[in-house]
Order: sequence, then structure tokens, then C-alpha cells
Amino acid sequence: MTGEKEKKGVSEVSKAVKEVFYGMASHAVVRQMMKTRMYLEHLFMLITLGDMLGMPILPPYYSLKLLPYALPNIKTWKRRLFKERDVTDMLY
Repeated sequence: MTGEKEKKGVSEVSKAVKEVFYGMASHAVVRQMMKTRMYLEHLFMLITLGDMLGMPILPPYYSLKLLPYALPNIKTWKRRLFKERDVTDMLY
């Protein structure tokens, strides 16, 4: 009975160690991918809804076709765009 519990405990510890090392190795990559995704979404919103800011990039016809997809993100996009930035924001 104790042998089975010890084997189970050892396997759980080894699994936890593997997960910790995997997390340590991939955390930076995942964070960079999320940052890239944020920048791409920001660019998409700027291209489609640049008329709001006085920068018409796409013709209004195409912007109106994409509006239903961009509508849920408009409020946060405008807040993020007009947010005051500091030098320390670029570090993170």
C-alpha cells in the first residue's frame, strides 16, 4: 500500500516539476504573443475606425461592413488610444 502511494507521490512531484519548467520556458513567449496580438488588434481598429479620429484610411463602405465585428471593442480601444503614456510604460 505505501509503495503505491510513494510511486503516486513521486509521479505527481515529477509532473509538477515538469509543469514548472514548461511554464518558465514558455511564459515569455506567451507574453510576447499576447502583446503582438494586442498591437495587431489596435492596428485593425485604427484602419477600420480611423474616421472617428480624423484619419480615414479605409473607405466608409468597408468600415461599415466591419463595424459589427469592431463594435464591442470601440470603448476600450478609444480609452487605450488616448491614455497618457509615461516612459516606464515602454519597459513593460
